[in-house]
Amino acid sequence: MKPLTEPDIRASFVNSTKGEAKRMHVPRDLAERRWDDLDFLGWRDPAAPDRGYLVIELDGKLVGIALRRASSSGSARKTMCAWCLTTHSGDGVSLMTARKAGKSGQLGNSVGVYVCADLECSLYLRGKKSAGPGSRFKESITLDEQVDRMVNGVSAFLDRVNS
Repeated sequence: MKPLTEPDIRASFVNSTKGEAKRMHVPRDLAERRWDDLDFLGWRDPAAPDRGYLVIELDGKLVGIALRRASSSGSARKTMCAWCLTTHSGDGVSLMTARKAGKSGQLGNSVGVYVCADLECSLYLRGKKSAGPGSRFKESITLDEQVDRMVNGVSAFLDRVNS
């Protein structure tokens, strides 16, 4: 992923008003991010732990969505991320919901997906971050194919947000 600036990030959101995008917390460490290891920029709002954000470049255009984390149950079971297929115990995977874009979202409609609670799927795929022993299984496809699968999953979710 190419490095992003705060104005680029704020302008990319499809399911937020301009005022909401202006008020959202944007990471202050953008200059230090390992952009080559990221397929999308995902982060949680430190001031509001139930909020998350995701920005990805699709077809040459930045698309951002605001997410809400469903309250966790504190379960000890293992759950798998739908995008990167990393297995986490406890609340490492969360149901993240996004208000739909446009009129549908204004009416309160949303979509959801179970993903890594910290939104760092790219780092789990590349082995730069670990969710513990047994969290990643050996796959017969290449890393590039795994990345494509993950990006396609994110893209499909964004399609549902925009539909």
